[in-house]
Amino acid sequence: MTFTLRVNDRVADIGRDAWDACASPSGDPFVSFDFLDACEASGSAVPREGWAGRHLSLHDETDRVIGVMPLWLKGHSQGEYVFDHSWADAYERAGGLYYPKLLAAVPFTPVTGPRFLAHPDADAGTVREALLQGALALTDRLGVSSLHINFPTHDEWRALGEAGLLQRQDMQYVWRNGGYQTFDDFLSALSSSRRKTVRRERREAQAGLDIRVLTGADIEEAHWDAFFAFYMDTGSRKWGRPYLTRDFFGRIGATMADRIALVMAFRDGIPIAGALNLIGRDALYGRQWGALDDVPFLHFELCYYRAIEFAIGRGLSRVEAGAQGEHKIARGYLPSPVWSAHWIADPALRAPVADYLERERPAVDAEIDAMAAELSPFRKDLG
Repeated sequence: MTFTLRVNDRVADIGRDAWDACASPSGDPFVSFDFLDACEASGSAVPREGWAGRHLSLHDETDRVIGVMPLWLKGHSQGEYVFDHSWADAYERAGGLYYPKLLAAVPFTPVTGPRFLAHPDADAGTVREALLQGALALTDRLGVSSLHINFPTHDEWRALGEAGLLQRQDMQYVWRNGGYQTFDDFLSALSSSRRKTVRRERREAQAGLDIRVLTGADIEEAHWDAFFAFYMDTGSRKWGRPYLTRDFFGRIGATMADRIALVMAFRDGIPIAGALNLIGRDALYGRQWGALDDVPFLHFELCYYRAIEFAIGRGLSRVEAGAQGEHKIARGYLPSPVWSAHWIADPALRAPVADYLERERPAVDAEIDAMAAELSPFRKDLG
């Protein structure tokens, strides 16, 4: 079969139907056309912000799109959540140019998902190989330092290692549904002390507040106005510069409302805090949160406990709460591995990075095992 590979500046150049024919079978909301297009069309992930689209589309002999890959020419390492700043600093101190680089990822979204998206009528392995070789060829043609593939699936990660890319491992926190029918079922799986703590935290967080989980048509523009204020406040205090524009939230609200669970807390009818989740085929993904009022344990209630309740009600298998925050373990979110893969053109940088990653991977494995064993809130008799 003869393939043609094209480089596209925007996902809109490929088109919703062609993109989603490859992306939709995964059930991953973040690789959908609507999410990625919102990132670009809203001005959140655009060249002036250091995100220049170089998305790959693979075409068969009839010009049908049989594979796509979200790919960016990056002028920095911000908004990625796989930290390579030390690699960049070392390379540039030695006289190299680390930026720009190529990145296969979803902007501002540290969520594991497919990075090589194949049409269901095409052979997934063949499509992956063609897209990877295309990305490597583009790396060479552009003369950039490296290609990075962040948060691929484990199967993709293994294949990338076999193809010669450097493999990296990190961890995030995931709640897994043990077949619970209610939140109380989940609580019954916790140790007695943890059950008491969770109940106390929920009582204090809920006192005097009206907390709602909004999806679909229940989400109005006024809710997005309030949530954006929460997001800007938290982002300005935590990171210094929030990435997403107000238009981004309006766009996903218009095109993805049924895949959004927006948790909002109101006091006397006025919204004071919120947490944004996206709904996948079998998972709930916690993303941004913010609050304009300091309420004890409200962060835990909106981001963790309400997410668990929602997942149980929908029969979802897990809630992915993202990176960082060891406090998540005590609330039932256990450490789990996530992955990335890296191609570095210059052997002078590739060799020391490879050596570092060889030592880092087993250390991360050991840390995951130790944290799960020592800090797990679950009853010991449940195994």
